[in-house]
Amino acid sequence: MKTAEATAATTTVLSPGFKRSPKSNGKVNGTAAKKTGVNHGNGGYISNGKVSFMKWTLDDVVYVAKYHRLPCFFAAWFLFFIYVEYTLRMVPDSSPPYDLGFVVTRSFHRALASWPELNSLLAALNTVFVAMQSVYIIGTWVVEGRPRATISALFMFTCRGILGYTTQLPLPQEFVGSGMDFPVGNVSFFLFYSGHVAGSVIASLDMRRMQRWELAWLFDILNVLQAVRLLGTRGHYTIDLAVGVGAGILFDSLAGKYIESRRKPAVA
Repeated sequence: MKTAEATAATTTVLSPGFKRSPKSNGKVNGTAAKKTGVNHGNGGYISNGKVSFMKWTLDDVVYVAKYHRLPCFFAAWFLFFIYVEYTLRMVPDSSPPYDLGFVVTRSFHRALASWPELNSLLAALNTVFVAMQSVYIIGTWVVEGRPRATISALFMFTCRGILGYTTQLPLPQEFVGSGMDFPVGNVSFFLFYSGHVAGSVIASLDMRRMQRWELAWLFDILNVLQAVRLLGTRGHYTIDLAVGVGAGILFDSLAGKYIESRRKPAVA
């Protein structure tokens, strides 16, 4: 019995998520999958240790396009941006960087530049939001005894400092500062990446873990408004904000893995 099982395991290698159909009698679903090695359970199959993509039939291609639309969507964009990248006219060194976010917020920028009182008001409100982030993230550790968000923020700001110092981007020429902004006053700061945005994401992810849904949505909305303001004041490039979102997610995940690795196994 064991010999038969071992033989079957070596001749047919199924992908992790595959489940045999009760009516298939242990065989791979469908004739096409049997011939080509395409696992129609989750779109991936390896036969005899070799990827079977080259054996796909038209039916397999249609199946992937129908049931795996998201990867196909990104594949189309991948091909599109390959074309864009190799035909794009590079920005000359005598010109400021091109930023689509600056283009979209051009009218907002003019309003802030011509109305200092509005700029200072929004800067003050943004500073309050940053204080809310800080209080929440520190409070999860000091008050609730859950250090993940705090460790995540430490990871994130350390990495931000390293990258921000390694590549020091020029301040946008149209930057509109305010004495009410955080850090208070018109002091120097790292552009890449946005600690404001990343901190908001870290706090929001922790709120979702604790099922504080309303508070999480509030932080997400305020984070979007914060990003629009930072673009309008030219306080960050769009790439700073986008990477800030990714950094918040990444370092929250790494902090979770760190905490999990430090837990001592229970003694039986």
